[in-house]
Amino acid sequence: MAETQTIVAVDIGGTKIACGLVTLGGEAPVIEKVQKVPTEAMEGGAHVLATVLEQVKSAIERADEKPVGVGISSAGVVNPRNGDITFANELMPGWGGTRLGAEVTAATGLPCRVLNDVHAHALGEARWGGGRDKKSCLVAAVGTGIGGAFVEYGKIMLGAHDEAGHIGHVCCPAAADVPCSCGATGHLEPIAAGPGIIREYVRLGGDETLPDGTPIDGAEIDRRAAAGDANAKAAEARAGRALGEVLGSMCNMLDPDVVILSGSVAQCGPDWSDAMAEAFKGQAMPPVATTPIVGGELGGDAPLIGAAENFVASGYAEVSD
Repeated sequence: MAETQTIVAVDIGGTKIACGLVTLGGEAPVIEKVQKVPTEAMEGGAHVLATVLEQVKSAIERADEKPVGVGISSAGVVNPRNGDITFANELMPGWGGTRLGAEVTAATGLPCRVLNDVHAHALGEARWGGGRDKKSCLVAAVGTGIGGAFVEYGKIMLGAHDEAGHIGHVCCPAAADVPCSCGATGHLEPIAAGPGIIREYVRLGGDETLPDGTPIDGAEIDRRAAAGDANAKAAEARAGRALGEVLGSMCNMLDPDVVILSGSVAQCGPDWSDAMAEAFKGQAMPPVATTPIVGGELGGDAPLIGAAENFVASGYAEVSD
């Protein structure tokens, strides 16, 4: 039996930070003693860093044995070779430029490895979720935004700028002239992510707010689609078709063993999923069109497991410049 190793695993998102202990080396990862706290991202990068350091130290204290290191999954563009956050958008002001890996090592004395959150999520799913026992998988995380990653033989395709996998920023014919948050137009994300479904529903004549005055959300639109609301059904179908077309095109290029879908939008009902599957087959070349499309299996555990796997795969390399 392989020797087990316990890693402090952290998932840093725009709204929450999850931190716990992941033990690898057994038949399956063991995740325990996870605590979640608000990110409070608008307080700035220094505030987020202080929260992360506090959570990591707390996890070390909760561990029965001293962890071998720290694996982190973080929002933003990450340099996985030194643990720096090289860029973060306006949702996490001041996070870009944070020397996260070096700061964690300095505060704890433990080696630390950092990976982009979607990359970490994909690595977890590829190793222990929907992609286990597969040579390659394409992972698409569809929620408030759309991210992704391609994993082959257990390794993430990072790209020359560590930005590979931005599925949401692939050109999509259905999004022609629609502005994207990145500054371009015609990208997938503004029409296929959750906010895009809401905008389309309202544009078609659906309610902007619920009876209590709160803004309508994607879950309510999905419920209305299931109940037969024509505007809700059309909004979900439009988003599903757009995603399916892009995934079909990407599979023509990458030819993965499996496509794994995760995120809140991937939980939508048949108006979305049927349109997505049909559009995928319409764009994918045979035999790529037979590629299975499955749901993620690990949920919020995926980035924690992926962060721990990334740490172990690094060979415990110390943070370097």
